[in-house]
Amino acid sequence: MTNHRPTDKKLRTVKKLISGILLPLLVLLGTNLLAQAQDGKALFQSNCASCHNPFKDGTGPALKGVSERVPDKNLLHAWVHNSAKILGSGNPYFNALFNRFNKTSMTVFGTSLSDKDIDAIINYVETAQPPPPPGPENPGGKTEENDNTLLYGILTLILAIIMFVLLQVNSSLKKLSDEAEGIPAHEPVPFYRNKVYIALAILVLFIVGGFYLTEGAIGLGRQQGYQPQQPIFYSHKVHAGINQISCLYCHSNALASRHATVPPLNVCMNCHAAINDYTHGPKLYREDGSEVDGTGEIQKLYSYVGYDPKTSTYHPENAKPVEWIKIHNLPDHVFFSHAQHTKAGKVQCQTCHGPIQQMDEVHQFAPLSMGWCINCHRTTKVDFPDSTGNGNKFYSIYEHFHRDLKTGAMDSVTVQDIGGTECQKCHY
Repeated sequence: MTNHRPTDKKLRTVKKLISGILLPLLVLLGTNLLAQAQDGKALFQSNCASCHNPFKDGTGPALKGVSERVPDKNLLHAWVHNSAKILGSGNPYFNALFNRFNKTSMTVFGTSLSDKDIDAIINYVETAQPPPPPGPENPGGKTEENDNTLLYGILTLILAIIMFVLLQVNSSLKKLSDEAEGIPAHEPVPFYRNKVYIALAILVLFIVGGFYLTEGAIGLGRQQGYQPQQPIFYSHKVHAGINQISCLYCHSNALASRHATVPPLNVCMNCHAAINDYTHGPKLYREDGSEVDGTGEIQKLYSYVGYDPKTSTYHPENAKPVEWIKIHNLPDHVFFSHAQHTKAGKVQCQTCHGPIQQMDEVHQFAPLSMGWCINCHRTTKVDFPDSTGNGNKFYSIYEHFHRDLKTGAMDSVTVQDIGGTECQKCHY
């Protein structure tokens, strides 16, 4: 008759514990990671939101309904991977779309987005619901963003508890094994003197502290999301969105200068000398939900200009400058030219400033970090001249690129190819 040691029964119990708790947990975590990898909303926000909106046209078309407009899923995948190749094939739908949006080329994503990622994005935009209309309880018509921080915290706590339970089980099994072998037991070491626990605590503190220290250091000087309250409430949503006023009407220097500049007040008065009240547009709300008196803001403009709307006369002695608060700031050692991007590169305003036509109070949309700029230069194609002579004639000097395009060695020329990632291009 075989005698089983007490430890054999305990080991079987531990195996059951591992198979009953750890394996389902690993499956749950794997499923969660897979869901994160195909989280259409996150993929849309990180790859598409700078140019697209599910419900409205921006730099590119509204994406909701794209699966009906392009029922061939493989064709849609190919378009996202390499739009230049599809345009070159003469596809009528995409060529018409290209011409409709001022021949603005779509970013070539290549292999950075898989077919499953693209399907997840399409599923998100097709199921997305438009935001509720703005009101006192919902300023700006914003939808509530999902925050998974609590979920991740709970999962981390569960893993920590399981880890400590298994450590205690291991300690108990070792004690039983020693008793069965006749090995004298030792006094347990208190947890605050246990080298394993101490090393683990130091490691956790080092990782967490290092993460937040690195994040803080990287974020020094950056102000993504910065949204100051300006002296006069100016709604880009009303002017550029509802009334379709071109950005260049006010920021005319954006095509010819380094700086887009804030327009002088006489540009405002071109319209507001006649428009002296706000009665027909939607209600205006600040970020905190307080309602804005549109007519009162126009009166503020008159006070700064020194204009009397009753007599339609100007009094320059009463005029004073508006102390606008600058939102987008770059370090002094960074060179940036609006003209080089908007005129030579044909970059749309929304690419860097976000859906400005939907903003009541402007905020900094993009991080404006070096990495963000470099990634844009790596993927954005220049207006390279084609065989018919269309495009920026300056790039005709790059003869080897013309040869590579003709032989098929390259399908497009990006900003990086012409030196857009070299340090001296942006830094003095």
